[in-house]
Amino acid sequence: MKSSPIRGALLALLLLCGGQSSAATPAAAHPEPHACHLPGVEESLRCLKLPVPLQPGQPATLSLHVTIAPALREGARPDPVFVLAGGPGEAGSDVLPLLATAFKRVRATRDIVFIDQRGTGLSGRLECKSGLDEDVQLSDDEVDAELRRCIKASKAPFAAYTTANAARDIEAVRRALGYGKINLWGGSYGTRLGQVYARAYPASVRALVLDGVAAPEQVIPAGGRDGQAALDRLFEQCANDAACRAAYPTLRADFAALVAKLDAAPLKLNLPDPRTARQVDVTMTSARLLDTVRNMLYAPADARRLPFLVHSAFAGRWQPFVARRNLAADFAPDASPATLMHLAVVCAEDVPRLSPALAAQDASPLTKELTVRMRGLCQAMNVPAVPYVAPARIEAPVLLLSGALDPVTPPHRAASAARHMAHAQQLVVANVGHGVSQLGCAPRLLRTFLDQPGKPVDGACLNEIPAPTFQLGSAGPQP
Repeated sequence: MKSSPIRGALLALLLLCGGQSSAATPAAAHPEPHACHLPGVEESLRCLKLPVPLQPGQPATLSLHVTIAPALREGARPDPVFVLAGGPGEAGSDVLPLLATAFKRVRATRDIVFIDQRGTGLSGRLECKSGLDEDVQLSDDEVDAELRRCIKASKAPFAAYTTANAARDIEAVRRALGYGKINLWGGSYGTRLGQVYARAYPASVRALVLDGVAAPEQVIPAGGRDGQAALDRLFEQCANDAACRAAYPTLRADFAALVAKLDAAPLKLNLPDPRTARQVDVTMTSARLLDTVRNMLYAPADARRLPFLVHSAFAGRWQPFVARRNLAADFAPDASPATLMHLAVVCAEDVPRLSPALAAQDASPLTKELTVRMRGLCQAMNVPAVPYVAPARIEAPVLLLSGALDPVTPPHRAASAARHMAHAQQLVVANVGHGVSQLGCAPRLLRTFLDQPGKPVDGACLNEIPAPTFQLGSAGPQP
């Protein structure tokens, strides 16, 4: 759920009992899957372009991209795993490398189906094509102005890109491929989509694995308290680590001083560009500092570089921090979540619920600027609000995976979601942030749960995932 430094500010807040045989064969009107090769996977997979309507009752005018990784063994089980990516704005084709990690055990006996949600990836990606690709040189106001111009120029019917419509697309894919009951794996925002689908089509769902769980009532931009809690834990961990404490004895005070200095006035920097080594002018603001910090908290290995970066910046050596801030811009724009699709969902489903009371309750420097900017961009999007509906009970078995260090969907979010589930079990992993499924023994546990979702999963092996070491100098983390 990360992208360029500015896109990251908008997208990182962020921001699956026995099987049943296939009940139907694909209708003749549906196109057949064909062989395809996609980035991130060396082998040939199967791809499908499925026409779906933008709104229920309309003609099918949107082409939905679906990638199928067939089960590796003959006599595979009839219940596949449908993969729902995060964001909102990430595509199933963006997370195909999960085949070699999170799903390496599951795929032995089940098809894995990746859906490019409408507005993402190869399903009519909603993105800005100019200006923002070089946004590391733009001010925050210039980036927002560029986004507003992009929004105004777009002809896309933003109101059609809701989570409910994406759930209808999943059901259309299930029917087109001739599957009976399916399993769902959702990550981050994909956990919201998975829950919406399970409530809309309960007869189609066998089991769910939800990783980095968003609670039904969670408002995506309102993540200040969760992010602040993760940052406070990082400071405490450094203070409790002898080497980190010795290297950065005044870390928390140094960080507060940096934020206060940038709050008072932006800092004009002239330094070598981390990619080209050419001297460039860079403006550092408190919003950009805090956005980078929040992004880094998603992954503990990245977070444990923060003390070094803060210490270096406090001493006036900003190059390491700027290099990390610009990191996402080194990747191709199409590898980042779709900005306009993200705004279409969040502006319709989240921002209308961001009441003054909730904003005050969630107040934190980490998200203050983002909340203000998001409201302005949502005015430009001008999408109708999607009314919040009290969540119905999910009857299918659910495995909830939570990283104890997660800054955006920490364990209490999964616990809140579980209150609306009849058969839920939650595994909390001590040394993990946002995303558990591909780490340690988790791939084996996914297979164990999906084979027998009615039985408890012993997650003790997840405690063997070690905490990353802190970076104490320019050479990188400790051995």
